[in-house]
Amino acid sequence: MSFDDLQKWIQAFPLLKDITELKPVTWINPAKKAMKDIDSLPVHLKDMEAAAALWQRFAPYLSKVFPETRSTNGIIESALTEIPNMKFALNSEPVKIKGRLFLKRDDELPVAGSIKARGGIYEVLHYAEELAISHGLIRKDDSYEKFAEPEVKNFFSQYLIGVGSTGNLGLSIGIISAKMGFKVKVYMSSDAKQWKKDLLRKKGAEVIEIKGDFGAAIEKGRYNTIADPKGYFADDENSKHLFLGYSVAAMRVKQQIEMLDIRVDEKHPLFVYSPCGVGGSPGGVAFGLKQMFGDHVHCFFVEPTHSPAVLIGLLTRKMNKVCVQDFQIDNHTEADGLAVGRPSAFASSISDKLISGIYTLNDDTLFVLLYHLYQTENIFIEPSAASALAGPQTIKSSGYIDSLQIDPQNITHLCWATGGSFVPQEEREIYFQRGKRLVDHNLKLT
Repeated sequence: MSFDDLQKWIQAFPLLKDITELKPVTWINPAKKAMKDIDSLPVHLKDMEAAAALWQRFAPYLSKVFPETRSTNGIIESALTEIPNMKFALNSEPVKIKGRLFLKRDDELPVAGSIKARGGIYEVLHYAEELAISHGLIRKDDSYEKFAEPEVKNFFSQYLIGVGSTGNLGLSIGIISAKMGFKVKVYMSSDAKQWKKDLLRKKGAEVIEIKGDFGAAIEKGRYNTIADPKGYFADDENSKHLFLGYSVAAMRVKQQIEMLDIRVDEKHPLFVYSPCGVGGSPGGVAFGLKQMFGDHVHCFFVEPTHSPAVLIGLLTRKMNKVCVQDFQIDNHTEADGLAVGRPSAFASSISDKLISGIYTLNDDTLFVLLYHLYQTENIFIEPSAASALAGPQTIKSSGYIDSLQIDPQNITHLCWATGGSFVPQEEREIYFQRGKRLVDHNLKLT
């Protein structure tokens, strides 16, 4: 894009000036609709309920082959944890958090250690079920423990599953596909962490390293996989099934909130802050939460200043037709799970109507938040996941809460921790020390 063309875009959308200068920004979505005014979406509540039923059918299988799920009877789920000490640390800043502050612990999800366990594992299970039923290997009223039998695994071994990833989606797709007997190829972008590549290879997946970013990995993976007559590509830019796998989390959150006796209504809203890469996982979660809580939940995405793909897509109304590189933004960030240049076509069309806004932040802030969470709550999460923790104060500063005349004291804040438990100890120490150095140099929390 030429300088003159960029100036025309900035004239049309003034916020682009700060975005292209890599400044943290907050954008409130003018296209968000009340639930009663949304007449059509490509997915519906019945689809989410069907996804929940599939998860339930596969629970006996998951419990059998992944011992870490036995305590939950094969259900892949995480805790909802209040973090009052982190709230106290955040409140050392001028902008105070009122209400309660919670962390959704998807950093501890079994099998894959990130939110991608929801979407990635679901998509593979959905495909496996379709194959097995169509070839007479199983019926829906059978025990799905059958999927662990050699006959079924041998059948799956003739099929290939491919995926493009910066890391965590590749882990979830690779681990479950290899366990079920599929051949699996994970096309990983240049910014993917080495330990994630090593772990995938250990789990039985073939890792193909791409000289390029997430978009290049997706393009290469898609092309090579669909060229195989028995190839299936889990497409993070266009997948309905990934999206629905994430959405079921909302049903579980509703149960957890009810068990905590937390009221969610017009005067006691739920504010949710989700790290965003291509937009599928936070979009699926937002869709599900809107089905559960309607207009009483306010969903916000967070992206790195160097990778504001979904923000630019929604702001300009071009969705996936533009990428950050079009606006001379480099897509280089330490938040590897969020290092995405182009948003999901499927998810963007839905999030456009549902989310309340997006904020961005720089990489240093990720490490400061990560450091303080560990210091105050003894919880370690990835840098990408730590981005959610800036949400309550950022949105309070935006004026959004005041514009709706909401009493801040009545808000329940939920920060979605998207990954971290699989990070090796040596990597954790590097992240922790970087955060400590920044804190010692008085970098602010938010």
